[in-house]
Amino acid sequence: MSSYEGGARPVGRHGRLPDGGTPVAGSGASRAACPGNGASGAGSGSARPVGGALRPESEASRPGNHGSRPQGEASPPQNHRPRPESEAARAEREAARPQNEAARTQSEVARAESEVARAESEVARAESEVARAEGEVARAEGGAFGRASRRGAAPRAEVSPSEAGRGDGGWEGLARRSLWASGVKSLAIVAGVTAGMVRFLLGRDWPPAAMVAACTAAALVIVAAVVAYDVLRLRTTRWRLTPERLELRSGITVRQHRSIPRDRVRSVDLRADPVNRMFGLTVVKAGRGEHADKDAELKLDPLTRHDAEALRRVLLHQGEAAEQAGDGPLAELSWSWIRYAPLSVWTFTGAAVVLGALYKALDAFGLKSFTTRLATGLWEWLVGQPLVTVPLVLGVNLVVGVLGAVLLFAESWGRYRLEREPGRLRMRRGLLTTRSLTLEERRLRGVEIHEPLLLRLAGAARLRSVATGLGKSAGDETEDAAALTPPMPHALAVRVATTIAGAGVPALVTHPAAARRRRLVRAMVATLITTLVVGLVTWPITWPITAPATGEGPWPLVSGWVNTWVGGWVWLLPAAVLVYGLWLAVASAASLGHALSPRHLVSRRGAVVRRTVALDRKGIAGWTITESFFQRRSGLLTVSATTAAGRGHYEVVDVGRGDGLEMAAQAVPGLLEPFLVREKQ
Repeated sequence: MSSYEGGARPVGRHGRLPDGGTPVAGSGASRAACPGNGASGAGSGSARPVGGALRPESEASRPGNHGSRPQGEASPPQNHRPRPESEAARAEREAARPQNEAARTQSEVARAESEVARAESEVARAESEVARAEGEVARAEGGAFGRASRRGAAPRAEVSPSEAGRGDGGWEGLARRSLWASGVKSLAIVAGVTAGMVRFLLGRDWPPAAMVAACTAAALVIVAAVVAYDVLRLRTTRWRLTPERLELRSGITVRQHRSIPRDRVRSVDLRADPVNRMFGLTVVKAGRGEHADKDAELKLDPLTRHDAEALRRVLLHQGEAAEQAGDGPLAELSWSWIRYAPLSVWTFTGAAVVLGALYKALDAFGLKSFTTRLATGLWEWLVGQPLVTVPLVLGVNLVVGVLGAVLLFAESWGRYRLEREPGRLRMRRGLLTTRSLTLEERRLRGVEIHEPLLLRLAGAARLRSVATGLGKSAGDETEDAAALTPPMPHALAVRVATTIAGAGVPALVTHPAAARRRRLVRAMVATLITTLVVGLVTWPITWPITAPATGEGPWPLVSGWVNTWVGGWVWLLPAAVLVYGLWLAVASAASLGHALSPRHLVSRRGAVVRRTVALDRKGIAGWTITESFFQRRSGLLTVSATTAAGRGHYEVVDVGRGDGLEMAAQAVPGLLEPFLVREKQ
């Protein structure tokens, strides 16, 4: 009897079918009941009567299953047709199961990815809704720009992607009132040209009527040319504010397209000179918070005053309600501070500067002969009676310098106000030329208390910001853009600095006595060198040089001139150098100090100009340790903190070697530690 692959299990009490047939091989254990034994069978299929006996229905006999019988094997009886499943088929099915599971897993992953994509699309839709809502808020706050405000339509604060695809792409022009302002400003050019023409025509014996006609025609040509240029500039300059960028297109012959991301705008500067204020115009400068260069800011010259304020609020993500909800003014101008205005070096040199500028201006108008005769007569009068004229000239120079300093203070700091808005500092100042500077506080890396000698003697100081991207403005602007306050009482300056920095100034650590000793040695060396020089030039030595006047030599070139004009007064120079050097050594050594607070590194130095800097420790990018030959002999070194803000580095000078390195290691943990070797005590 042949056996089936897979090992058929006997069915029945004695392992045989009732009719003596072969055992049935099925996919699972099956049991058939034999007549007369009272047993009942249960198998993988249902039992049905075949030829007077019960036969289990195997999986091979079910619809869809096709069993195969090996070749050469005897067929089972016709009343029993088992269709067993081979071991190979079962192995194939088992081997296919992981593939099916992998396919099912891939299907689940694809379904999950589709769900994630659907969720991302929902998030993008929500973000677009938020951006649209922010645009509506900005428009409600009065963000009227360009043509929309001129046509009286609903103000538009930004350009949506749908608007960008339309005709002009949302590009706006500058304020057309700039033409009137340009015409008024051109009168300064007219004045200079008219003066030159008058001088030229007087030498040609022109009649007065012809001179007036020629000057009038020249003035009209100049004004028309300036206005025509401004018309071309306005027609070729366009700007727009999209949800992502502020863009500017400009240039008459050479076209430029510049833009800055809105999330990179760190400061917005509004300026208006007297002419622009007359026509309600303002120049807007949006900066990225980088050191000043032509690509670090965009200049819109000009916009209307209302549009400029609205643009400032939108660029800084601030509405009128948030602006009104600020912490109030940190400092406001008190006109009693004007007493500090003359305490400057320009007070003593202002008159000379004014005379030099006046001399050049008269020379430009062709009055050189007049200015030469005037200067010659003034010098003869000054030398003729020096005891009277010198004090008089010095007094006039002082009066002119004081008057100029007071007027400059009033024009620069009139209507000054420093206030804190949510996340920002805003400073407004200017009597004739107004300026509004908004600075993000996250750009601040510290503050600096600036104390020149004269202000320090009067108990006053100025406050400057240590921030990224500030410094002296480019172009024709010479004022310090980092200045936060005018000269004010020292106690008030310290209070404002504490409020801005968020922490007070801790007690400073004094530097070693070796720092003072180094400065005293410098003073003595400078005095010694000066004494030697004075001795050499006054020593009665005949120098072997031929006299230029007589051609005969030798001639006492230097000593003769010094003894003739100065005499013994020249020996006061070494004494003055000694006194100044000793004062400078003592004052600068007393000014040295440093401290480390939980948030700031505080450093102080300087005698003529004393600076106290509170530098945010998070803004320190590196350290520079310098040690000269003489510092090394004295056990001192200079620690310089490198930062991207302000001057770029701030120094702690002549600090003890151990104290300086320990201070740097604690200020920025982990930055200097790999380079330090601690000595065991």
